Amino acid sequence: MDSKKIKLRVVFMGTSDLSETILGTLVENEYNVVGVFTKPDMKVGRKQEIEESLVKKMAKEKNIPVFQPLKFNSDAVEELKKLKPDLIIVAAYGKIIPKSALEIPGFGCINVHVSLLPKYRGPSPIQNALLSGEKETGVTIMFMDEGVDTGDIIVQEKTIIEPEDTTATLMQKMSVVGSQLLLKTIPLLIEGKIEKTPQDNTQATLCQLIERSDGKIFWTDSAENIYNRYRALTPWPGIFTFWKNGSEVIRLKLNSIGLQKINPIEKHQTGEVFELGSDIGVQTENGIIILKELQLEGKKVTDAKSFINGYPNFIGSILQ
Repeated sequence: MDSKKIKLRVVFMGTSDLSETILGTLVENEYNVVGVFTKPDMKVGRKQEIEESLVKKMAKEKNIPVFQPLKFNSDAVEELKKLKPDLIIVAAYGKIIPKSALEIPGFGCINVHVSLLPKYRGPSPIQNALLSGEKETGVTIMFMDEGVDTGDIIVQEKTIIEPEDTTATLMQKMSVVGSQLLLKTIPLLIEGKIEKTPQDNTQATLCQLIERSDGKIFWTDSAENIYNRYRALTPWPGIFTFWKNGSEVIRLKLNSIGLQKINPIEKHQTGEVFELGSDIGVQTENGIIILKELQLEGKKVTDAKSFINGYPNFIGSILQ
């Protein structure tokens, strides 16, 4: 059975870059997407300009009706009913979907979640996997219920996390994995060939919600943990520290860093900036962070050597 030929009525719900990739895959493979739900437009950047999600832009380009309820209340449920969906597909939507909505489609509501559930339930699984120093993660496609990522698992596929992966690079890889896994899953679902597996709630972990303040670096942490924080918070919100330049304390963003797990022979204070061969290092509780690209608040990004040329007193300072 070709689920595309029977014109299965699909409603898609998503907001992130991952969501755009998955929606694009559905459209490219000629699925009959009759409506898209995405979060309301947001103000972004210093100018606080209104910006549409990539999902909304794609849906408009493909002439797919777009819905952006502030809350998924009874009005949103009524809008959903009018679309008469056979299947709802959710990927990083960012809103809780009520039971009354989940019960509408005949084939149910499935979620593409970028972790190996029951690990990392919640809104930021990729960031949390990187924060924890995981060596692998994956994609789970699951039936949705009223809980947060607690539904029965349909299928999972593992993905290796490379040492250099950031949230941006890992998200890109997971978008591809998730899209292809979804294409394999939908026909099996329509043909009734799915075997679902309940999650083991005793193994469940919840995601830490990522906030801008999480980018603050504490040099009393290990270099490995700081590097994992950098990977997890790239591209947003990024990591930062504070530098006391004379009487002025300045916020300093660390746009690109490296890692050396072994301490140098010469001892340095925690947070001290020093020259390490041709590199610029910062001493942590255990190991060294190599500074590659820096950005003073309100200034342009610069490489570490150029920064030192402009601020020679940076060497020997103690970052806070």
